[in-house]
Amino acid sequence: MTNYDLIIRNGRIVTSESVSKGDIAIKDGKIVEIASNIIGKATKEINADGLHVFPGLIDTHVHFNEPGRTEWEGIETGSKSLAAGGVTSYFDMPLNSTPPTIDKENLDIKKKLSAEKSVVNPNFWGGLVPENIDKLKELHENGVIGFKAFMSPSGIDDFNRADDETLYKGMKEIAAVGSRLAVHAESTVMCDQLATEKIKAGKTSASDFVESRPIISEIEAVRRLISYAEATGCKVHVVHASSKKVVDVISEAKQKGVDITVETCAHYLSLTVKDLEEKGGLAKCAPPLRDQDEVEDLWTAVLNGEVDMIASDHSPAPTEMKTVTDNYFEGWGGISGAQSTLNVLLTEGYFKRNLPLEKIVTLMATNPAKVFGLENKGDIATGYDADIAIVNLDESFTLQNEDLYYRHQHSPYVGKTFNGKVLTTIVNGKVVYENGKFTNA
Repeated sequence: MTNYDLIIRNGRIVTSESVSKGDIAIKDGKIVEIASNIIGKATKEINADGLHVFPGLIDTHVHFNEPGRTEWEGIETGSKSLAAGGVTSYFDMPLNSTPPTIDKENLDIKKKLSAEKSVVNPNFWGGLVPENIDKLKELHENGVIGFKAFMSPSGIDDFNRADDETLYKGMKEIAAVGSRLAVHAESTVMCDQLATEKIKAGKTSASDFVESRPIISEIEAVRRLISYAEATGCKVHVVHASSKKVVDVISEAKQKGVDITVETCAHYLSLTVKDLEEKGGLAKCAPPLRDQDEVEDLWTAVLNGEVDMIASDHSPAPTEMKTVTDNYFEGWGGISGAQSTLNVLLTEGYFKRNLPLEKIVTLMATNPAKVFGLENKGDIATGYDADIAIVNLDESFTLQNEDLYYRHQHSPYVGKTFNGKVLTTIVNGKVVYENGKFTNA
């Protein structure tokens, strides 16, 4: 009789292709057998009867800010939040850490801290800034998942935006090593001019802030990015697209043969300008939230398979930095949402708009693993890493501040009722989160 480390029995196994009932046997951190009624013994067994067993999700866009701004968020609190939300791997952005991850030395610091503190699997973006074009190859050789650039100001003094020359030269280097450039795509000229005009006229409401960062500013930047991708052969990834209109431009480029992918975020699929007005700085981000019609159109793009992946863009800050009174141009922009992405996709997608569970797996596990070269992750299959989330789709809950594992327990999702609750999260074959408690952290 075979001995296993863990057997998950009687679960409804969700892959990118199907949902089927069965058992999963795990040994040495790997899935070694998937079948009905596996014969064997295990150190631990989980009865998942009536529950859904997902591959561990991959969040491609988080800001854990360590080292340097750990008072905003940290690797331990950030990774625990992900685990509580069924996420087993993440890609940490090069900012708002200080120093940012723009050279090997700073990457090594980030790796060391993550090895010590992360509850789930860490991966790292390298930055592209005007000062580090000669460091890109070394960063790639030392394992960054890809590179990140801002076409508009990042808001962080030590992470400068990539002007057109930096973008072009950086993309040539990134193409040469076969990596991918992720870009925050908003037009600096449009956003700066519009913001200046609004502030000068004393127009500083939530809607004024949104109007200062219009969808056309994203479209202009994306079109420019595409032209540079065609000229350099660089693979590119557009982060946090807020509108189907942006996705449409990217879809056209795909049809022309450009290697371009796009993510959107849970907040663009569930929150609107009205939430920004009601919740203040907790719902401020860039690009900003849009109106309900844009939310519905973006869901159409997701349902049609035009969006490649969905991330949280978890960008936390202390409460005092998120406070907005009359001037929405003040206060830090960033959504605290890493714990709630699956909840949003289940509630707003699966239950409300008939988004198949298999599609959720594709968007938040299979595609991220495939696009960014994570071997043996992103699905449930024999030989794959045993990264798994067990979810009760029959359980609902209303999110409270005290439920959050973030360093600062606030989020625009607080007060929302979600369908589907993560019960157990398994990372590399080890149960790290179970029934609201961390077991291996």
